[in-house]
Amino acid sequence: METRSIMLVGVGGQGTLLASRILGNTLLAQGFDVKVSEVHGMSQRGGSVVTYIKYGDKVYSPVIEKGEADIIVSFEQLEAARWLPYLKKGGKIITNTQQLEPMPVITGAMDYPTDIIEKIKAKGIDITALDALSLANEAGSSRAVNVVLMGVMSTMMEFPADSWKTALEECVPAKALDINRKAFALGESYGK
Repeated sequence: METRSIMLVGVGGQGTLLASRILGNTLLAQGFDVKVSEVHGMSQRGGSVVTYIKYGDKVYSPVIEKGEADIIVSFEQLEAARWLPYLKKGGKIITNTQQLEPMPVITGAMDYPTDIIEKIKAKGIDITALDALSLANEAGSSRAVNVVLMGVMSTMMEFPADSWKTALEECVPAKALDINRKAFALGESYGK
């Protein structure tokens, strides 16, 4: 199998690291060689965070270059636009419609861009945009946006549902497992 590439992009504190662990465990359970690299850009201050995940028969480096990502999962819509050049032709984007203002917007130096999702669609890009925050709240916690997005992504990958659920159980603390199971199921339903 040729190497496939997935990027998880968001803002510090949104749970990209947990999402990458869930995805990594799922991929390992399928017998793939998996490489994961996390890049933090002032993540503790609300800065951009990106995780690269590559998988296949043999993966030598986790780094994803521009035009290589098969899927980009964006935890915030401006991050989808920021990392768009990394998407390969025919790739897919899954994005939360939530807007988290970056520091230049907070300070008034810039305005938050308008119509981001519509502009991405206008480029002919396959984008699934959803209010993952509402689904996470429905599951019981606003912190479960990451798991909602993993549920959506699971519908775009041909892996057994059980492998996702096992990864969830391995990665999520027991006290938060019920909420995260609900969040995953809501994302999965949305994706179908």
